[in-house]
Formats: sequence, structure tokens, C-alpha cells
Amino acid sequence: MGQIKVEGCEIEGLKIITPEVFGDARGYFFEIYHETQFHEAGIDMRFVQDNESASKGGVLRGLHFQKEHPQDKIVRVFSGKVFDVAVDLRRGSATYGKWHAEVLSDENHKQFYIPKGFAHGFYVMSDHAVFTYKCSDFYHPEDESGIAWNDPDIGVAWPVPEGKEPVLSEKDKAWGRLKDL
Repeated sequence: MGQIKVEGCEIEGLKIITPEVFGDARGYFFEIYHETQFHEAGIDMRFVQDNESASKGGVLRGLHFQKEHPQDKIVRVFSGKVFDVAVDLRRGSATYGKWHAEVLSDENHKQFYIPKGFAHGFYVMSDHAVFTYKCSDFYHPEDESGIAWNDPDIGVAWPVPEGKEPVLSEKDKAWGRLKDL
């Protein structure tokens, strides 16, 4: 029915997906996932798990990845607004250690495709956000790892207001730096 627009960015492999949205006075409709269109756009894998998280404003989750069971992900915001970040961890990549961010919201309906080999995290810019993602492998808690959200070697420009600290889990407070991986 609707078409998707898929754009790359300065880091090879990352893709920004914008669906065609049909709206009128009643509201809107769009296809979140259409296997044929995604495959034609080079996002050609089997997704085995869908996840959803809800977070209050100021929460920062990440930067996470799985070591032995890496996941391709398609992430989106169902409600609210987030600053979504992917960091290239692919050894030998020309963009190793570089990051790219997209603002995802319930207004822009954008999705962000993050392939295996990237750390991922997001910061909630609205009062509340519901975040969803499709994964190509199952979550293995014993395999999870991460990088400090504020690693100066990566230098993510998080939109945390001046004088405020993001709300972090104890696990996210404890991650080390990229150079220590």
C-alpha cells in the first residue's frame, strides 16, 4: 500500500526509514514493516523478537550490544521523542568508533536500521517515550555488554540540558570505555 523511503548516512550500513503516512481528519495510517519493501531496500534478514520499553523524560539507555549474539535492529518510537544513537564497533571499518544519531518521534514516524556490529542507545527528549525494536536474534542477558554513554573517545553530543544528568541504570553507569574493549 504505502512506500518507504530509505536513506543511508555517513556510516555505511546504517539506514533511516521514513514510511509513507496516510492521514486525514480521523488520524493516520502507515505500514511499520513490509517485508518485500525492506528486502528490496537491503534490509534482508529474519526478525525473531520484537521489544518495547517505556521511559520517562531524561532517561538514557545504552550504549548496548551483544558480543556473541549480535543483533540487527529496526528501532522506532511509538510515543514521545528520543535521540537515538548507533556507534560503529566493526573492527577494520573506516568509521570504527564513530557515531550517528537520529531523532525518532511519534510525529516523524522515522525508523532507524542498525545492523550487527554497532552499539546502540537512546536519550528520552519528551516527558515520556515508548520505544520499540525488531531484532534478528534473541536477547541473551549473559552476552550483553556496553560502552559508557559519555566516553570522550566517542564524543556523542547527547542533548542533555545544561546542568542536568541523564537518568541511568546501575548497569549503564558501570560500562567502560571503547578503548578498553
